Amino acid sequence: MPSHDRVLPPLSRRGFLTAGTAAALALAPGPAWAGPRPFGRYGSPTARLTPKTLYVHPAGRGDFTSVQAAVTAASGSGWTLVVAPGTYRETVAVDATRTDMTGIGAGDDPRAVVIVYDNAAGTPKPGGGTYGTTGSATTLVQADGFTAHRITFANDWLRADHPGVSGTQAVAIKVQGDRSAFHHCRFLGHQDTLYADSMALGVFARQYFAHCYAEGDVDFVFGRGTAVFEHCHFRTLTRTDLSSAPYGFVFAPSTAGANPRGYLVTRSRVTGEAPDAYYKLARPWVPSSDPTARPSLTVRDTHLGPGIDAVAPYANMSDSFPWQDQRFAEYRNTGPGAVVTVPENRPRLTATEAESHTRGAYLGDWRPYERP
Repeated sequence: MPSHDRVLPPLSRRGFLTAGTAAALALAPGPAWAGPRPFGRYGSPTARLTPKTLYVHPAGRGDFTSVQAAVTAASGSGWTLVVAPGTYRETVAVDATRTDMTGIGAGDDPRAVVIVYDNAAGTPKPGGGTYGTTGSATTLVQADGFTAHRITFANDWLRADHPGVSGTQAVAIKVQGDRSAFHHCRFLGHQDTLYADSMALGVFARQYFAHCYAEGDVDFVFGRGTAVFEHCHFRTLTRTDLSSAPYGFVFAPSTAGANPRGYLVTRSRVTGEAPDAYYKLARPWVPSSDPTARPSLTVRDTHLGPGIDAVAPYANMSDSFPWQDQRFAEYRNTGPGAVVTVPENRPRLTATEAESHTRGAYLGDWRPYERP
């Protein structure tokens, strides 16, 4: 396959924090364009791919040195941002007016381009108060039609560094726009890593994640979006602050009751570094702002490693909204975490029902998985 489609072994956020920058980002010696051609085949400020292509380089060899500066300059629709290899410690917000934006990591691998910050829900804000879950996001995408290729989105806030903070949610990215696609991207955090959501309760935002990697511990993929995860790798982290199970939950959908489709995980895998059966596959999130939510999650044709509790893979977030009343289902999963030992704890689709749980059914006339 082409070099830009290579899938290298993932480096966890824990490794990213403890390793040197060059080692963590696989930049030594780096691709050929790290020197004279930092943007590779994507042009340069003197040879733009299109008039609406902007270039970001941390040492000033592009149009901007920060991703947010490029986003701010890209007003309107249809811009492409090419980001050179490097670590960009900043927060980034793509508001709803900047539609059909594309972000391209110019490296060979998503580890080469990292957007990272360290706010948590309980982090004090300069003007008073705290950031809250949404405010903690390193990257916020509200525009429709956003696409990212080979970029790492991270939040490196750690509980151990802030023992007095109770709001430990720390979002790497919050995605609210419709037609949001991520190809070969990485999402690193602990609690609430990837917030796949929508702009409003009555808005059903479609999102597509292909060949992506996400890691965390508590509810690290969550929200009310209609999201398809295909050929993705979810990795559960160990926890030194807890001595017993569960350490956390992979998925926590909060699908609106009127939305027929929530999260679909297909042809993916769940692995982890925690002891066997120390993680639940999911729990439903029924937020106080929407007590009529009916969280929806289908996991199909996916390998579930031993870290998933096969006996009781689902749990309640609130006993007022038991998981059995929600829309959880599985189909043709494999691995030790998928073994059915207590049938009533593993709701499964029939072959006929599974026909309506496909990427095409979830995404409708939007086909981000097809090459133009």
